[in-house]
Amino acid sequence: MESDVIICADCLGKKYMIGHELERERYIVLRDVIGRSARNFIRRSMDMLRGRPIFVGDNTEEFWALRDVNFEIKRGEVVGIIGRNGAGKSTLLKILSRITEPTEGRVTINGRVASLLEVGTGFHGELTGRENIYLNGAILGMRRAEIRRKFDEIVAFAEIEKFLDTPVKRYSSGMYVRLAFAVAAHLEPEILLVDEVLAVGDAEFQRKSLGKMSDVAKRGRTVLFVSHNLGAIRRLCSHAFLFDRGKLTFGGNVDATLTAYERLYASLGRVIANMSFHGPLADQIRFDQVICKQGGTVASMLDPLRKFQIEVHGFALRRFSGLELKLSVFRDGLHIASCHDTVDPAPLHAGHFISRFDIPEDVFRPGMYTLAIGLYEPPSRWAWCSEVAALDFSENLGERSADRSGGVVGIAYTAQRIQQNVANCSHVDAL
Repeated sequence: MESDVIICADCLGKKYMIGHELERERYIVLRDVIGRSARNFIRRSMDMLRGRPIFVGDNTEEFWALRDVNFEIKRGEVVGIIGRNGAGKSTLLKILSRITEPTEGRVTINGRVASLLEVGTGFHGELTGRENIYLNGAILGMRRAEIRRKFDEIVAFAEIEKFLDTPVKRYSSGMYVRLAFAVAAHLEPEILLVDEVLAVGDAEFQRKSLGKMSDVAKRGRTVLFVSHNLGAIRRLCSHAFLFDRGKLTFGGNVDATLTAYERLYASLGRVIANMSFHGPLADQIRFDQVICKQGGTVASMLDPLRKFQIEVHGFALRRFSGLELKLSVFRDGLHIASCHDTVDPAPLHAGHFISRFDIPEDVFRPGMYTLAIGLYEPPSRWAWCSEVAALDFSENLGERSADRSGGVVGIAYTAQRIQQNVANCSHVDAL
C-alpha cells in the first residue's frame, strides 16, 4: 500500500443472519430445543449428502450488508458516501471504526480514528454534560490534559453552557448530537467518520458542523461523511463512493458520483413497495409505484417545455378520516417545492388509490430532480420517505436560448416595461 493511502479495503464483506419468526411462542421448554436441534441436524446432513444449499436454521437466511468492497482513500481526502437506505453505508463505517468485524476481506487503517455514528454513543445518561465530555473524550482516545485544554472550546461549540452540569438524560436529541460532535471534532483525529447524525441538529449547527469538518480536512486530515444531503456532499467532499445493495457501484470525483447516483434512481416506473418509510404511519399504507406521464404515455426523460403528470399508486390498509399526501421535489439536496393531493386532509377509504399531480410546462429546468413522499394524518401522525424516484429533464430547450433557462425552477410571472419620455425630464442634463 502506498504511503499516502490512509484507508485500504480489500474484498471487504459483512454477513448477517436474519431470523424470520413465523409465530411467537409464549415459552420454550427443553424438549422443544432438543427436538428442533435434532431436526435441524438431520436436515443439514441430508442437504449436504444431496448437494443442496445448507440453511442455518428453520427461519434464518444470510444477508450480505457488504460484499466484495474494494477502495483506497488517500490522506487528506474528504470522501462522501452516498446510497439509499440499506445500501451498506453505516455498516462500512462501523467496520472502519472497529465496532464490528468484517466477515471476509480486510481493511487497513493508518491513523487514529474518531467516529460519530449514533447520537450519544459513549454517553452515560446519569452523568452531567461536563462529566460526559471527559468520559467520551477518554473513550475516543484523548488524554485528560488534552480534554482539559480543549474543554472550553468544546462547550462553546456545543452551545450547552447553561446545561453543562445537567444529566444528559434530560438533554434533547439536538443537544446530545451537538455535544457528541463537539467532542469528536475536537479530538483532532487523523480520520473522522461521520454518519447521518447531523440531521438532528438545527440549520445553524449543521452549518457550523460542516464548517468544522471542512477545517479538519484543510489541516490534512481525512473525513468520511455519510449523508443523504447531496448539497452538503457536493460542498464538502472532493470524492464520493456510491453504494447499492451492499456493493460499491461507483467511485470518483463528487460530481461524477452524484450524477451516477441520480441516474441509478431515475426510473419512475419502478416498484417502491420496499422503500424505507419512517414515522407512525409507515406501516399503514403501502406504495406500489410512481409513474410519470407526458403526452399521455409513460416517460423516463421529460421535456421541460411541456406539461407532465406524476401518479403515486398506493394501497391503504385502513380507512383514514383525514389524510394528506405530499410530493416534495429536491435538487442537490435543496428542497425546491411541494405538491399536496388535497387542500386539507381528506378521508381515504381502505384499498387502492392514486394521487395524481398535474405539473404545467416551463417550470423545471434541465437536469435531475429527486422526489420524496410524505403523509400526514391529524393531529400528529406522519410518515416520510426520501429518494422515492427521480425526474430527468432533457437539455432540449427548443427555440428558447440558453441564457433564458437559468436557475432551478421557472416562476410564473408577468412583466411590464415602462418607458419614460426622457426629453421631458428636467434632470437629464444634470446627469
